[in-house]
Amino acid sequence: MADHKYQGGCAHVTVYADAEPIDNHECHCNVCKSVTNQQTTHVVFFNHAELKASDESNMKRVPFNAANPDGPLEICLCKDCDAVLMLDDRQKRIRVAVPNIMGYNPAPPAASYHAFWDPSKGYPKPDDGRPVYDGLRPDFVWPPGA
Repeated sequence: MADHKYQGGCAHVTVYADAEPIDNHECHCNVCKSVTNQQTTHVVFFNHAELKASDESNMKRVPFNAANPDGPLEICLCKDCDAVLMLDDRQKRIRVAVPNIMGYNPAPPAASYHAFWDPSKGYPKPDDGRPVYDGLRPDFVWPPGA
């Protein structure tokens, strides 16, 4: 039984949120494809302070985007087992969960739309009834950083 509304992580570090996500999409970007080896990735954004880890001192950080290692997102890994725990924003705007990779149980709800779909990638446009955008949903507003 989970202690939190949404919970993931590994045997060494629990990552959790009791707040609702601020964004929840199926990502089609090339960086997610290269990091996850998935055609699309269910990505969930939380306000930075609302996705927490039980032991941040037991996390090592690596760049999320190998082509832009100084970019804002870092992948947080468990120092003990190398489990992927979360993405952390150096600007302290968001923290990101990928439920199927980060062991979420309970998991956030299914993605509400498709983000970063690009017709030049050579596969059909999603037709599952959810909106499809070439970026984040038009009404998404980045939270202020710290």
